[in-house]
Amino acid sequence: MSRVSLIVGLGNPGSEYEKTRHNAGFWFLDDLARQQNVSFKTEKKFHGEVARYKYAGEDVWLLKPMTFMNLSGQAVQALANFYKIKLEEILVVHDELDLSVDTARLKKGGGHGGHNGLRDIASKMGGNNFLRLRIGIGHPGDKSKVTNHVLKKASTDDQISIERNIERALNVLPLVIEGNVQKAMNELHTDK
Repeated sequence: MSRVSLIVGLGNPGSEYEKTRHNAGFWFLDDLARQQNVSFKTEKKFHGEVARYKYAGEDVWLLKPMTFMNLSGQAVQALANFYKIKLEEILVVHDELDLSVDTARLKKGGGHGGHNGLRDIASKMGGNNFLRLRIGIGHPGDKSKVTNHVLKKASTDDQISIERNIERALNVLPLVIEGNVQKAMNELHTDK
């Protein structure tokens, strides 16, 4: 499997969205940037905030699209094209309604499951053969409550679970970057 050169965290820009469940991808990248001691800079040509660190001598780009969720592909396409990063070298980190708050899952390819950020990335990049790190945010139980659920702040207990998940996912990230996705899945998907 390919090495990961670009990690995209999905979320919505602006302080009113900062603490909402839909921004789990941003939370993951913020934690990773702190861990790697790098800072995000706004890059207009990439429609987002960008950071970079070295892993085993190679660049790993971090991207938080500032386009709003539905247009995430614009930022991914701009950065990937500029640095000649292939689809299979991209990891997209996003919130996942269909997973409970104490679950994170890695997945390669597949549909967008109604996630507009994934839908737009697949459409702009001409395929869906990228890795996903799905951070569980739980489902409100009723389809009509989904929008409100993802755009609301999680309860304290849920937030703690989500942060614990992000930490677990960060622990297996080196394996993912190296392309050892199966081993990363085995570690992440087994009970904590």
